Amino acid sequence: MKKAAILGALAAFAVVPAQAQVLTVCLEGSPEIFNPELTSNGTTIYALGQIYDGLVSVEPGGSNIEPALAESWTVSDDGRTYTFKLRQNVQWQSNELFTPTRPMNADDVVFTFERMMKDDHPYAEVSGGSYVTFDAKLADVLESVEKTDDHTVAFKLKQPLAAFIGTMAHGSLAITSAEYAEAMLQVGTPEQFDLRPIGTGPFQLQAYQPDAVLRLLPFKETWGAQIGDESRTPLVDAVVMAISSDASVRLQRALANECLIGLYPNLSDRETIEQADNVEAVRTPVASTGMLHFNFRLDKFKDQRVRQALAQAIDMESLVEVVYSGMGHVTGAVVPPALWGHASDIGPWKYDPDAAKALLEEAGVGEGFSTQLWAVPVARPYMPNGRRAAEMIQEDWAKIGVKAEIVTYEWAEYLDRARKGEAEIGMFGGIYDFPDPSQIPNNYLGCSSEDKPNPSNIGAWCYEEFNAVMTRAGEITDQDERTKLYYRAQEIVHEEVPVIVLGGADQITVVNKSVEGYVPAIFGTSRLSGVTIK
Repeated sequence: MKKAAILGALAAFAVVPAQAQVLTVCLEGSPEIFNPELTSNGTTIYALGQIYDGLVSVEPGGSNIEPALAESWTVSDDGRTYTFKLRQNVQWQSNELFTPTRPMNADDVVFTFERMMKDDHPYAEVSGGSYVTFDAKLADVLESVEKTDDHTVAFKLKQPLAAFIGTMAHGSLAITSAEYAEAMLQVGTPEQFDLRPIGTGPFQLQAYQPDAVLRLLPFKETWGAQIGDESRTPLVDAVVMAISSDASVRLQRALANECLIGLYPNLSDRETIEQADNVEAVRTPVASTGMLHFNFRLDKFKDQRVRQALAQAIDMESLVEVVYSGMGHVTGAVVPPALWGHASDIGPWKYDPDAAKALLEEAGVGEGFSTQLWAVPVARPYMPNGRRAAEMIQEDWAKIGVKAEIVTYEWAEYLDRARKGEAEIGMFGGIYDFPDPSQIPNNYLGCSSEDKPNPSNIGAWCYEEFNAVMTRAGEITDQDERTKLYYRAQEIVHEEVPVIVLGGADQITVVNKSVEGYVPAIFGTSRLSGVTIK
């Protein structure tokens, strides 16, 4: 992809007056793309969530769904048609490639979704054409998106989807400009549409230096400012995101006042943060799940006994205590404790190396085997220290004769390679963007009706009963019945062991005491609009 070369050639960073308010954020990785539709990566969505808006969003620090580009919506009696009334006079940003001639309207909503829906759409294959969240959540159920008038759009579903409004709050389903896309198509550079973002949000891209820094400037004409919503209004003169994959470096920058907001410090550094005079450790009960995915393309992992043996060979109590620094939870359930539908009585496989060896003998690999174990290179709530976790697992597996080579890559490359199926055993996981148990199981373990693994299902596990249960749970609205179905789905995952659930923990953010108005998100993306520096 040409993104590094193209974006690296952006204009130099503009000089900001000495008295300007510059909000500095220590970010743990580089954006992998600048169109949210093409990613579900939390790091990328954090950055792009400041530039783009969806039709709806999750309230800051809570779980309620609130209006965004849609002022309101209605649902048909059969639960299959959602009609959104759009805000009027919502302005688009501009850049040196394009200046919009009209406000956001229904054409933009239709364009955004038809790009992801239609194989013959002119943008369908641009930038790889992988629409991670859409493919996992909506591709099988969304029948059409129709313009009723300039400010009304109807989404028609093939069958009811209980989590539809929550799904629409996902940051990767933000609305993009049809006019901008057409202009880039006409000049023969459609890839620029995905690399040089134009949104409706509170900030716009000024410059990006890959793996180093991302700079945003306020978009003062954003709709939040126009309606007087301070939480959606840019209140600083610039946002500078300093990129560093090293949690210790991010913390040191925060302690030195070089970053006013530091994302994902090591959980083990909580006491250091709490003892500092200039920063606070803001703790957020994030719903997340970390997993080890077995690659079902490989024969050695198709035998359930082998997968169960590897699960039973991990001392999960010790791993969670060490890796999550006493802030994690031990569970075998893929839906986390912070969310309704969690199967609290499903624990991890009991640590039993002798039983694990016996299972390998039964499977015909009693002498052991070699494999690759991929370690997540960035700190996330579902895995704060991938390297340390991998080392502990490597040591445990060596006791049953399994030799694991630890592999890792820079975050964007890690995601790309994992989604291409290259990981033999891949450390992966997700943070819930909306309060419905369907998100992680569908995205990371589900398959389409044609048995095509969803993009984040990196192990390519397609199991008929699991998919049927998840589909049924999404079609009904009775929460008690949905809870029973999600419990069964978690039972299937535990019994079949397509993944080993590693757990999760609360999130800590290092926030300078000079910062006011920053509310870390429980679901979705934390906003930098509404934030000031005193």
